[in-house]
Amino acid sequence: MKISSVENSFIDALKSLKRNRSLSFASIATVAATLFIFGVFLLLQVNLNAGVQGVQSELEVRVTMGKKITSDQQSTLEATLKNMTGVKSVTLETKEEALVNFKKRYGERLSQGLDKSNPLPYTFIIKVNQPEVIADVVKNSQGLPGVEDVSDGKEIVKTVMTITRTIKLTGLGIFLILIAVSFFLIGNTIKLTVFSRRREIGIMKYIGATDWFIRAPFIIEGVLLGVFGAILSDLLLYFLYSVIVSKTGAGNSLQLISAQYVSSTLLFQFLLIGSFIGCLGSVFAVRKFLVV
Repeated sequence: MKISSVENSFIDALKSLKRNRSLSFASIATVAATLFIFGVFLLLQVNLNAGVQGVQSELEVRVTMGKKITSDQQSTLEATLKNMTGVKSVTLETKEEALVNFKKRYGERLSQGLDKSNPLPYTFIIKVNQPEVIADVVKNSQGLPGVEDVSDGKEIVKTVMTITRTIKLTGLGIFLILIAVSFFLIGNTIKLTVFSRRREIGIMKYIGATDWFIRAPFIIEGVLLGVFGAILSDLLLYFLYSVIVSKTGAGNSLQLISAQYVSSTLLFQFLLIGSFIGCLGSVFAVRKFLVV
C-alpha cells in the first residue's frame, strides 16, 4: 500500500471509532480490564518468584543440640558440620542469644519467666552454598552424637511455590476468559462498521480493490482499540502499584519489584497483547464480508 492509502485507512479507522463510540468504549474497557487483571496476577507471580529466590538464598539448617551434650561432643559436631559438602559456615547460637532472638520475634509478653530458667537449646546454624544441598546436610546431620533435632526452611519455600502456581493458573484461566470477551466485543464493533459499509465494500470488490485494501481500515481500528485498552490498563496498574510500593517502603520486610517494571516491561507486553487481540478480532469480523 502507498503512504496515502495507509493515511486514508488510519483516518477511516478513527472516524469509525468516533461513529461507534459507545461500542468502541466498551471494547477498550474490556481489553483494559483483561490486561489489568492479567497484570495483577503477573505482578503477584513476579513478586512471589522474587520472594522464593530470596528465601532460598537465606535458607539455613538449624541443628539443635541435646541438653546432655558434652563440650567434646560439641566441638566434634561443629567440625563434622563444617566439613560437610556445600556448607558455607557454621555458627553457634547460645541459649542467651536464642532468648534474645525469641524476644525479638515474639515480644516480651511471651518471653516472661524465660530469663530465670532459660529452656532454649544451643543450636548450630548452618549456611549453605546452594539450596540444593540442604537435603543432604539435613540427612547427614541427623543421628550425629549430641544432636537432638535438625530442621530447615524448605517447607516455607514449598508453600510459597504452591501459592505461586495457584495464582499463575487462576490468572491464566481468568485471562483466557476475558480475552474471549474482548474478541467478541471488538469483533462486534468491527462488524457494525463493516455492515454499515457493506455496499461500499461490494462496489470496491467489483472494481478490483484487493482484500488487503478493504481490510486495512478495519484492522487498524481493531489494533487501535487494543492499544488504547493496553495503555489505559497500564496507567491504572502503574498508579495502583506505585501506591502499594510506596506503602511497603524502607523498614518493611516485604520488598516488591519497582513500579518501573509496570511502565516498561508490562507496557510493552500489554501493547503486544492488545494489538494482537484487536487485529485478530478484526480479521475474523471482516472475513465473511469480503466474499462477494
